[in-house]
Amino acid sequence: MVNSMTGYGRAQQKFAEREVTVEIRAVNHRFFEFSARIPRSYGYLEEKLKTLIGEKVFRGKVEAAVSVVNIAGTGTEVQVNFELARSYAAALRTLEEPLGLCDDLSLSAFSRLPDIFTVYKIEEDAGAVWEDVRQTAEAALGQFLEMRRREGGRLQEDILKKAAAIESYVGEVERRSPETVNEYRERLYQKMKELVADRAVEDARVLQEAGIFADRVAVDEETVRLRSHLCELRAILESPGPCGRKLDFLLQEVNRETNTIGSKAQDAALARTVVEMKSEIEKIREQIQNLE
Repeated sequence: MVNSMTGYGRAQQKFAEREVTVEIRAVNHRFFEFSARIPRSYGYLEEKLKTLIGEKVFRGKVEAAVSVVNIAGTGTEVQVNFELARSYAAALRTLEEPLGLCDDLSLSAFSRLPDIFTVYKIEEDAGAVWEDVRQTAEAALGQFLEMRRREGGRLQEDILKKAAAIESYVGEVERRSPETVNEYRERLYQKMKELVADRAVEDARVLQEAGIFADRVAVDEETVRLRSHLCELRAILESPGPCGRKLDFLLQEVNRETNTIGSKAQDAALARTVVEMKSEIEKIREQIQNLE
């Protein structure tokens, strides 16, 4: 089964200490190209994500977006400067007697004093963060790959239909080509009769000229190679793994043989058939550009 290069997948999972969201999207590209939108503090995840996705994706411009939100109460720590708090308390009590104040120091009073409490960000375990992101990324990657498979299946079906149409046109070429030789021989015979008037027409001369014409317009080799290429196209579509580049190269050969047939065509009907073949080839080419 072939894969399209375009796809999208999204997953969001909640863990003990964090909530992770991963989105993966891709568009057509000649090679595998990866970029990521990740918070700066988690920049070390980019290379790991590239490796994870690169094991399953071989062509396409892939972008991954990662969001990591720490659950309330995790990831931070409050530290108390007890020495400073004692100094504040002692200083405040020195005001009690000279100013005639009552000692009403409370916890709420201390919470308003500067520098007693300091909030620190706890250093996260990079391995634990990656494990959470990896699980979420694999879920998003599963959706992403499934979308590529579905789209690839539709493209494969369309390409096979167009290949069948080309093959039917090849059959028309094979049927029509000998007829053009017979028609040429008959036209040549009639023309020679007009030229020689009452004298007998040399059948050997007519046959000789017709033979030369037949050699010049013969397309047997081209049609045999075309059928072989179309057979190979089907085999590639059914084989596992990326196939876009192989099909692109093979289609160049199909187009080359078709052009050769067109250059030999000495008949309007054959020329029209070649035009139809080239039209189908171009449609296949457009579809192949979407395949991995």
